[in-house]
Amino acid sequence: MNPDDVKALIAAGLPDCQVQVTGDGSHFEAIVVGDRFAGMTPVKKQQAVYATVNEHITSGAVHALSIKTYTPAEWEKAQLLRVSS
Repeated sequence: MNPDDVKALIAAGLPDCQVQVTGDGSHFEAIVVGDRFAGMTPVKKQQAVYATVNEHITSGAVHALSIKTYTPAEWEKAQLLRVSS
């Protein structure tokens, strides 16, 4: 799989979110931003994203997926902190 494949899976499962994926073929990092994450625990956020790719993790097509989830407000703050660092 490539990053675009993983991005498409996550975007299809979470159509109300913005998705960015980087990776090397079996190890990927996803950044997922959406209002749906407001009020969710970190575990629930991870579960929501994993549910979109779980079949491919189980099959071995995706070996590792690192996930960072944000609400739009959290993402904006994270971007401001990264710029000012």
